[in-house]
Amino acid sequence: MDAFMQAAIEEARAGLAEGGIPIGSVLVIDGRIVGRGHNRRVQKGSAILHAEMDCLENAGRLKAGDYQRSTLYSTLSPCDMCSGTALLYKIPKVVIGENKTFQGPEDYLRHRGVDVVILDNQDCIRLMSDFIRDKPELWNEDIGV
Repeated sequence: MDAFMQAAIEEARAGLAEGGIPIGSVLVIDGRIVGRGHNRRVQKGSAILHAEMDCLENAGRLKAGDYQRSTLYSTLSPCDMCSGTALLYKIPKVVIGENKTFQGPEDYLRHRGVDVVILDNQDCIRLMSDFIRDKPELWNEDIGV
């Protein structure tokens, strides 16, 4: 398996272990992880700390050119908010662990020139499927339902 997606899965598992939603993300520049994060909405009482947002926050302030040669990995298809952030910073590639349990605006990302890669990773699918089954109310809150 891709080492970067594996790192995102480790982040997702960390979030689950903390009592949160099992979604993880890493930002990679020049073959190196520069930021990692996981969904911390529950843990921090946050409205916006999805995995991708936490990852980008943890990467710190980067130059525009850094984002423009980066790849954002996420265990789950990014939502509108996280996809918008990827577009804002002109991140050219998003690698998605799975989009079976939730699908964000992938076609819009593609339309805007982002290379979107979907791995259909079974670990990612299982993590989210189990979580949605076990905690549907928390999942619905996370996606604004």
